[in-house]
Amino acid sequence: MKRVNNLYQQICSLENLRLADAKASKGKSNQYGVIVHNKNKEENLLRLHEMLINKTYKTSAYTTFKVYEPKEREVYRLPYYPDRILHHAIMNVLEPLFVSVFTADTYSCIKNKGIHAAANAVKEALRDVANTAYCLKMDIKKFYPNINHDVLKQLLRRKIKDNDLLWLLDEIINSADGVPIGNYLSQYFANFYLTYFDHWIKETKQVKYYFRYADDLVLLHGSKPYLHQILAEIKDYLTNNLRLTVKENYQVFPVAARGIDFVGYCFYHTHTLLRKRIKQRFARMLKHRNNAASLASYYGWAKHCNSRHLLKKLLHE
Repeated sequence: MKRVNNLYQQICSLENLRLADAKASKGKSNQYGVIVHNKNKEENLLRLHEMLINKTYKTSAYTTFKVYEPKEREVYRLPYYPDRILHHAIMNVLEPLFVSVFTADTYSCIKNKGIHAAANAVKEALRDVANTAYCLKMDIKKFYPNINHDVLKQLLRRKIKDNDLLWLLDEIINSADGVPIGNYLSQYFANFYLTYFDHWIKETKQVKYYFRYADDLVLLHGSKPYLHQILAEIKDYLTNNLRLTVKENYQVFPVAARGIDFVGYCFYHTHTLLRKRIKQRFARMLKHRNNAASLASYYGWAKHCNSRHLLKKLLHE
């Protein structure tokens, strides 16, 4: 695989920093950090440019907060200036590189590869009933916190040979344990961390129906014993190559009997339903805080599945 060079100067350029600032602040003009930055915008960007050229940039201190949906997680937050601007500046240059190495069935935080793209791909696969009779569903134990810095740096060096850029990426990686949820860069680091594993599944193991959304993995096959065999190989690969562990709640089951709970839906060969928890939240929203924006959001979920009876029931109760 060809390694790329001469990217750091593109990231450091004032033109790129101005573009990054515009992207990072879009829709956030009322946020305190953006307001403060805008008072001295050009001076700040020039100072960030000089920090990068002189390699004196250091990641700012994080603040953290917890979210509880869909599960409890600690989210990290950096100041708008200089860090969030810098992350956008890096991704202006690196996003095409990252995307170029992702497999076709990598989803989450990638343009045009979100929840509904993943859902459509699973529905298309399930048309091949004979070869999707069984499902292996699993996820990775504490994925983001358990991403190993040394392994991530080694993987980045398989694709990047620009030493200045590697210095900057190393500095950001070293700024927190694992990969902190909340950083703009983190979602790409996480996908990149698993991308060679994805290629191993698709190309070396030749698994036709494999889908990954962040750290949620779904494999479909016509043979239940085959899925148990590949599960053992996956556990070995993740442990030995990425220092990750499969959660013990993995499941191998017949699709016809229970459906595949994935990306907010429950998939069967003949139809697709909304995940039970989303239906419950939809019903609570209608009962307690019905508003146009929330209704449009849930309609967005519902229109991608067989929901006519559900909508009729909820909207006429």
